[in-house]
Amino acid sequence: MKVVAAYLLAVLGGNTGPSVDDLKNILGSVGADADEDKIELLLSEVKGKDITELIASGREKLASVPAGGGAAIAVAASGGGGGAGAAPAAEEPKKEEKVEEKEESDDDMGFSLFD
Repeated sequence: MKVVAAYLLAVLGGNTGPSVDDLKNILGSVGADADEDKIELLLSEVKGKDITELIASGREKLASVPAGGGAAIAVAASGGGGGAGAAPAAEEPKKEEKVEEKEESDDDMGFSLFD
C-alpha cells in the first residue's frame, strides 16, 4: 500500500512516469522501507496507463464489494433486485421501547454537576 501511495504522490507532484528511484526517494523521505521488487511490479502494472482511468476502474470494482453491516446482507438476500423482496423488510413496524430513566438525587453528593 505504501508503494501505491508513493506512486500516487509522485503523479500528483507532476511526475507522470515515476521511476524506481523516484519512489524509493519518496518512501525514504518518511523513513519507510522500499522493497524494490514491489516497486518494479507496480510500475510494470501501471506502465502506459492513465492514472485517472486506473482510479475509475478501481472504484467500479470497489463498489461491488460489500461494506459490511446488515444492509448489504439484506440486499444480497433479496437478490439485489430491490423489488418486492425489499419492501416487506422496510415496512416492518419499529417497536419502540420506552425506558423510564430514574433521576438520581443530587442530595447524596451535596452538589450538582450542572450548577
